[in-house]
Amino acid sequence: MLGTDGSLKPALTGLLGASVEWYDFFIYATAAALVFPSVFFAAQLPPFVALIASYSTFAVGFVARPVGALLFGHMGDKLGRKTALAAALVLMGTATTLVGLLPSYATAGTLAPLALVALRLMQGLAVGGQWGGAILLATENAPKSRRGLYGSIAQAGVPVGVVLANLAFLAANAATSPQAFMSYGWRIPFLLSVLLVAFGLHIYFRVDDTPAFRQLRQSAPSPAERARVSPIIEALRRHPRLILLGAGAYISTNLSFYIFITYVVSYGTSPAGLHLPRGMMLSAVLIANAVSTPVLFLAGRLSDRYGRRLIFMTGVSLAALWAFALFPLLDTRSLPCITLAIFVGLSFNSVCYGPMAAMFTELFSTGVRCSGVSLAYQLGAIVGGGFAPIIATALFARYHSNFWVSVYMAGACGISLICANKLKSLHLTDLDPPTAVGAGRHAIQI
Repeated sequence: MLGTDGSLKPALTGLLGASVEWYDFFIYATAAALVFPSVFFAAQLPPFVALIASYSTFAVGFVARPVGALLFGHMGDKLGRKTALAAALVLMGTATTLVGLLPSYATAGTLAPLALVALRLMQGLAVGGQWGGAILLATENAPKSRRGLYGSIAQAGVPVGVVLANLAFLAANAATSPQAFMSYGWRIPFLLSVLLVAFGLHIYFRVDDTPAFRQLRQSAPSPAERARVSPIIEALRRHPRLILLGAGAYISTNLSFYIFITYVVSYGTSPAGLHLPRGMMLSAVLIANAVSTPVLFLAGRLSDRYGRRLIFMTGVSLAALWAFALFPLLDTRSLPCITLAIFVGLSFNSVCYGPMAAMFTELFSTGVRCSGVSLAYQLGAIVGGGFAPIIATALFARYHSNFWVSVYMAGACGISLICANKLKSLHLTDLDPPTAVGAGRHAIQI
């Protein structure tokens, strides 16, 4: 049965850690679309310019993510997966809570957006380290026949985080008047993030690290010799092509996801777009994420049977086709059609995202695994998702049509298919024997 060997608990821990971490990251994405343009930027700016400025602070978090991958990936390979995850959670909770306490532009002038950028950088560092720790807690504890399924459980932290973020904003929106929401109501979801600090400390003191890491520590050289070896340098030296191909494979999944949860919200609510109620768009995103979440588990399980790449590339191909159906459905201004458009898109995204944790885990040996998977994931995120809302907004402003946004999404899918096709991974009988950092025969052929 599922989890009778005790391996399900780490997967659920990874899910909880990822959920609360992504909640923090996504409330910023929602606020960047709905609140920050008027709160943190000069009132005399045209709405389009203020929105682009707001999205630029959103993108700053992605710029910091590869740096977070370097820092926390190193920590995860040196000190353990749970240590890296716990430290990332504490950093994220602190940064997000402080965003909720920031003064507005009207109160603090240019210091307000500057402080916002600094805190967004902290968020980016934190989320750059969270993913590797969370998915390795799940996959390195999983039996080989269920590695894809257990990895997909940790991956579900993304849609759960989106649902929690949208619920928080819907509750704050419903509990306050429009004026009060823009004044203080939007701060409530951010202030709740102080609880994340306590959860991070709980993980650090109450959760065991993975068997693969514990075996590595037992069989590795002395502490002095380990200190001279950098997992990050080893990962970059030994596997640069794997890291770049993994990043390229992930580009379309991340890009499309932020179109669905960020650009779609701003397009749906802006006067230049559909000019629909804020609550309607948030509800559509919430429902679509909640209903599409089980697809993650199905895709992860199918990858255990039929291989990671086959399932992943199927999802990328379907996502490329759906990019051209997305905006005609949105333009109906009908809540069922809008929800369907986002739901199907997120479901195809989940077909990619479900097996990805196991696919990336199996690319690297234990001593450099946290560094390798973190770098590949975060490099793909910065190229894919970080600039997606800005580029989509600029394309719509230039052509007054979302057709070229669809072309942009489909083009990213083409890049991901090419990169994924070159990841000729084997389904390993085990992750690898315990070895020192950078040692051991690599089991992946490119």
